[in-house]
Amino acid sequence: MYVPPSFEITSPSRLAAFMEAHSFATLVTHDGTSPFASHLPMRFFADRGKHGTLVAHMARANPQWKRFTPEAEVLAIFQGPHAYVSPTWYEAELAVPTWNYAAVHAYGVASIIEDHAQVVELLQETVAHYEQDRKPSWNGDLPIEFRDRLIQSIVAFEIPLARLEGKFKFGQNRSPEDAQKVLSHLIASADPVARALAALMREELPQFRE
Repeated sequence: MYVPPSFEITSPSRLAAFMEAHSFATLVTHDGTSPFASHLPMRFFADRGKHGTLVAHMARANPQWKRFTPEAEVLAIFQGPHAYVSPTWYEAELAVPTWNYAAVHAYGVASIIEDHAQVVELLQETVAHYEQDRKPSWNGDLPIEFRDRLIQSIVAFEIPLARLEGKFKFGQNRSPEDAQKVLSHLIASADPVARALAALMREELPQFRE
């Protein structure tokens, strides 16, 4: 990913928090001829490996898992809130439209989790994570035979990460006045995604905090 220095995020804790907050990712593989992508919830574990590990599963009918090889890295793309930025929001008269956004790219070699107990643990942890704030919550308690039939229809895998790239394009290259005006317009937007971007900008960059 092209990342100008002013937009680069390298803090492991900030990258981890972003991936956890925006865990529905795009997994991209390439077989040497063409790319293939799947959209999956992916759990990040910072304490597994030097750069952390992603864990997920997909339908066995999805052919992408057959592209996992020890020789080829895969790419997981985590996309945060984003919004169009109009040049009319700037103090400067000479300006053009742009787009503000946040994204993290995670690279590593994917390997299939073959151990049945590990797959069960992965699914239980995934359910517990996404159900934790729900009232009532679903505990995943299923008859074992039914559960095991479902497990046969999926492929679980993990990606020990080799490297992470973070890009938060929030107008850091603009003047403080321009940046503040952009933030104000995003806050006032009718688009909830634009307002979410404003909240992330406030959270991540000191100059935007009240």
